[in-house]
Amino acid sequence: MIYTEMTKKAMRLAYDAHHGVNDKSGMPYIFHPFHLAEGMTDEVTTTVALLHDIVEDTDYTLDDLAAMGFPESVTKPLALLTHAEGVDYFDYVRNISADPVASAVKLADLVHNSDLSRFAPEEITEYALKRREKYLKAMEILRKGKK
Repeated sequence: MIYTEMTKKAMRLAYDAHHGVNDKSGMPYIFHPFHLAEGMTDEVTTTVALLHDIVEDTDYTLDDLAAMGFPESVTKPLALLTHAEGVDYFDYVRNISADPVASAVKLADLVHNSDLSRFAPEEITEYALKRREKYLKAMEILRKGKK
């Protein structure tokens, strides 16, 4: 992970915004964006990975992030990563595929979210398996978009 001032600010914000929230496997949610960030290769993708669910899952808006000093190179991919209500999931993924930063983060997000080893065997339900299939199809869309 790249520890610039922007990244440190994103780490603190992500930690505060997701404090007390657990993921579907029961682990503190903050481990998810930190895990994604560790796989990124530059400051912008690292920052976007840390903040990728902030707008969708908390009260923060893109305008709030811009006011905090996050540049358009961060807020633009975050806008793409925020799944708007009423938008078909695969249309959302196809829109992401046009942006290399958003694509890199979403691909890492999908890989992590589809990793069933994070769950106890009894937690791997039919719903979890169907969600994984949806994520595998989304990964295929993103990988094709890179070509």
